[in-house]
Amino acid sequence: MATEQQSTDQFTARQSADTANVDTANTTGTADVVDTVNVESTATVADPAGSGISADIDSGTLGTPETSDALGTQIGPGHRPVRRTDPSASHPRVPSMAERERSEWHKSRWIVFIVALLVAIIVPYWAGRQLAMTGTQTVVDAVSPIDPRGAALIAWVVTSMTFMTLGMAVMETRKVIWRVLFILLLAVEQLISGVGLLRLNFWYSTYVVYGDAAAPINAANLGILASAIGLAVFAVLYVGLLVLIRKDSPLNVLTRSWSALAIFFVIELVALAVVLFGGLVTTV
Repeated sequence: MATEQQSTDQFTARQSADTANVDTANTTGTADVVDTVNVESTATVADPAGSGISADIDSGTLGTPETSDALGTQIGPGHRPVRRTDPSASHPRVPSMAERERSEWHKSRWIVFIVALLVAIIVPYWAGRQLAMTGTQTVVDAVSPIDPRGAALIAWVVTSMTFMTLGMAVMETRKVIWRVLFILLLAVEQLISGVGLLRLNFWYSTYVVYGDAAAPINAANLGILASAIGLAVFAVLYVGLLVLIRKDSPLNVLTRSWSALAIFFVIELVALAVVLFGGLVTTV
């Protein structure tokens, strides 16, 4: 009996030892599996679409890319260097027309132009009136050989060319030559106006100053007024074309600069024809 009891105790102790070893192995295996899963989950994240692409989420590679100013690169995912690009280099910003005009604005030039414009308006007209008042006989001797229609034509040409150069100066702002020509022609036109004592009822003044020799002077005044009226008609017509004609219309060509200039001269020629052949030269 003692032998059987001893055998039973040894079997029980052996079974307890085996159970303890199994529990220890299971605990160790579970810990290894958990650690392995944690390490793998920290290292990579599988692509949910099953494409096999994994993203590194390590704290050293996730976050804002590091940059290197010396090399002109930035450190992307996976510590791969990526060249840093400047969007303004590949897509440069084109300045607008208003910005280009402001950059090309020369304040001193425009101040000189405005001063010259005022001088061309005031001084020649004053000089012409002074010549008409103090040198009347000199003016009569100079204009007497000229036919009244010729005087009207000369005044019309000078005035129309003045308006034309003004338009060209507006369209071609970069070319100084048009502004210079405009100033010179304006001065000549103002001189003729001053000699002719130009106003709305000029024929009374010219008759008092020049007497019977006032016909060429009156004709010159009519030439200036004809050109001015032609300009007014053209301005109204051109604004009407801009308002009424659509951009996709074939008639939009009439609003172009050279077409507008041609229309201007047609209207001016009609105004001149009315003055020369309408009996106004001989009436006034």
